[in-house]
Amino acid sequence: MDVGYHSYETESTHTAGKVITCKAAVAWGPGQPLVIEDVQVAPPQKMEVRVKILFTSICHTDLSSWKGENEAQRAYPRILGHEAAGIVESVGEGVEDMKIGDHVIPFFQGECGTCICCRSQKTNLCQKFGVNPLKSVMVNDGKTRFSTMDGNPIFHFLNTSTFSQYTVLDSACVVKIDTKAPLEKMSLLSCGVSTGVGAAWNVANVQPGSIVAIFGLGAVGLAVAEGARVRGASKIIGVDINPSKFFKGKAVGITEFINPKDLDVPVHEKIGAITEGGVDYSFECVGNLEVLREAFLSTHTVTPSSYHPVSDFPVSSIVVPL
Repeated sequence: MDVGYHSYETESTHTAGKVITCKAAVAWGPGQPLVIEDVQVAPPQKMEVRVKILFTSICHTDLSSWKGENEAQRAYPRILGHEAAGIVESVGEGVEDMKIGDHVIPFFQGECGTCICCRSQKTNLCQKFGVNPLKSVMVNDGKTRFSTMDGNPIFHFLNTSTFSQYTVLDSACVVKIDTKAPLEKMSLLSCGVSTGVGAAWNVANVQPGSIVAIFGLGAVGLAVAEGARVRGASKIIGVDINPSKFFKGKAVGITEFINPKDLDVPVHEKIGAITEGGVDYSFECVGNLEVLREAFLSTHTVTPSSYHPVSDFPVSSIVVPL
């Protein structure tokens, strides 16, 4: 896709500073079907950006929130979605690092760049714009930028709300990307790929020659495999109950595949047998407590007799947030 800056700048002159009416998928209650309807999107305020969403994908987090599994996080009506790519339509006061026509991806783990967490090399949990599933309004004024056609507020989701043709984000939650990058693929960088690769590179810091196990070969798990492969892992074991995932996994570096349904022993025992006692790094990419236990026990630092879910947290085991 080649969207020229000048052509989009011309288009945006008709909408900048004005309320935009567009289509969005609105969640009206837990588990209720999303409704595609017209919504109003207000102009960006100070340090905010309004983005035309061209591609968006769905993540398990969207599904959990749509179901309303956590009652404390419920806020309706709401526009879900956090994995996307698009083009800047307009910017608010004070935004200097982005302009109309820039290709961008939203991300829910924003960075103010000045708080103690942002200045630290050990965390990316920004105090002001960090991920907060309870937050449903903008940081600037505590209000929403979405509304129904009769003026009632529609709540935001994870700083992003990408299930809309246009969305407003804090500029701290937007990243500019190369215009040559295909936007339909860059969408995955906003969550799945960055989460998986980041877990392998930044959290675990996988070392060359190490042995890795990955439980769950969805988008996040496959991204972990890619990250481990690039880091030089000598053996990457993929664990999934879907045998078709192995063929996808081989393309990104998985060297061995284990299907728990084919075993007559626990997965961690099988992994221990083929790795001389366990792996160096174990990634749990499912979000299931029993799978998490198997991931812990698959490392060479934990044995079943010593395992305790509260006190034992081997440094080589990584829980990938979903």
